[in-house]
Amino acid sequence: MGHMIEKVARERGHSIVAVIDADNVDQIDSPEFRRADVAIEFSTPSTAVDLILRAFTSKVPVVSGTTGWLDSLPDLRDMCDKGAGTLLYSSNFSVGVNVFMAVNEYLAQLMDRFPEYSPSLTEVHHIHKLDHPSGTAVTLANEIVERVERVRDWAEPVCGCETPSDSLPVYHERRGEVPGIHTVSWKSPVDEITIRHEAFSREGFALGAVMAAEWLKGKQGFHTFSEVLGISL
Repeated sequence: MGHMIEKVARERGHSIVAVIDADNVDQIDSPEFRRADVAIEFSTPSTAVDLILRAFTSKVPVVSGTTGWLDSLPDLRDMCDKGAGTLLYSSNFSVGVNVFMAVNEYLAQLMDRFPEYSPSLTEVHHIHKLDHPSGTAVTLANEIVERVERVRDWAEPVCGCETPSDSLPVYHERRGEVPGIHTVSWKSPVDEITIRHEAFSREGFALGAVMAAEWLKGKQGFHTFSEVLGISL
């Protein structure tokens, strides 16, 4: 993702003042990094929070797309609300996925009226993805839980055990170099409704992240990608 983001950013006329990876993490404290208008963070669940906090210290706004660390997001959002940093977070920077999320939200509101339908969610990604379920799947699942009264929570099914009837099962699969497939199904005894998004490459994620960075320049506080796109989620 880092190489793809750099490519897209240069194609859109931007200059890269610093590239930071596992071999030169201390460069995040460098004068070059502090000159950045915005930093785009796609790292790992174990390093994301520290990198974001160090960027805050350097007063550099951050666009973050790393998933698997969301327990810390409320604290970072609180810091942004208090003026201690600027962060735009999204579990997915694909324009199509964010439209898909809006459709999922609307469908969940409709299905709250039809108790004969039971929801399930499946996500498929490449074998290098460390966390599961994906951040996008978590977002989709939470949208359903928040809008369907009979769905109490979501859970990844344990092998050999059925998910409780009031819990949304979220399945994951890791294979090949799949950029990302998310499927939400609502099944009744007589039919099934399915919505699905499939990414064909990672370039769409990179383009969205750069678009978010362009939008975030000069802003303060906490923001989401839906604000960039003008989609109400």
